[in-house]
Amino acid sequence: MTTSRYVDHVMGMPISLALRGRHTDDDLAARAWAGALDILRAADRIFSTYRTDSYISRLNRGELTIADCPPEVAEVLELGERARVESGGAFDVRREHGLDPSGVVKGWAVERAAHAFDQLPDTDYCLSAGGDMTCHVATPDSPAWQIGIEDPHDPDKLAAVVPIRNGAIATSALHRRGDHITDARTGTTPTTLASVTVIYPTLTQADIDATAAFALGPDALTWLRSRPRRTGLVILSDGTRHLVLSPERPRTRRL
Repeated sequence: MTTSRYVDHVMGMPISLALRGRHTDDDLAARAWAGALDILRAADRIFSTYRTDSYISRLNRGELTIADCPPEVAEVLELGERARVESGGAFDVRREHGLDPSGVVKGWAVERAAHAFDQLPDTDYCLSAGGDMTCHVATPDSPAWQIGIEDPHDPDKLAAVVPIRNGAIATSALHRRGDHITDARTGTTPTTLASVTVIYPTLTQADIDATAAFALGPDALTWLRSRPRRTGLVILSDGTRHLVLSPERPRTRRL
């Protein structure tokens, strides 16, 4: 089956798309790709902490209230607050310097953007942003997307390959971007983990859970085990790997 690929750069990260099936390189596919990029650019205009004109930056300067912002702001902040409660405060979009919803926005925005491809009949898609992906297959006969999980100790190698048909996968790690993940309770970066990967039906929640688990550091495994319908791979700093399965299955096994 022929696969067409598209690449762009939005929200400060590479965005890539793979299409296979009936509509891969025609006008309908091109319009869907353009529509997805428009959604991501709109999210950047609202939520970027690097843009002085974004709604989040203006909120942090006290120029606006949440009621003055597009409804997406309240939606994202509500997701962040739920994650704060569920993670015991390790994940928090409210920091000393103000609101920073980046731990929510990437997965949330990409999941929204992916709906642009629902208009492509008989077409499978895999949309990726900075390595986090949402995947869809159009028919029961379509093969699963084969998603590689990077080895944080040797990025030229894969730690695992995961088949995904309809669902999402997100990884949080430090080896690509440095110490950008911190435990909001302490302000420090956990040192016990090398990477956390979460597989879930929605990219919004997979992304949040991967970040929250990493922020929890030594408590990541216990926390992920308690999360329903999650599957994950936790790689510790010493290279030890743990496959985490949802509570409906056997809890974990060491790889």
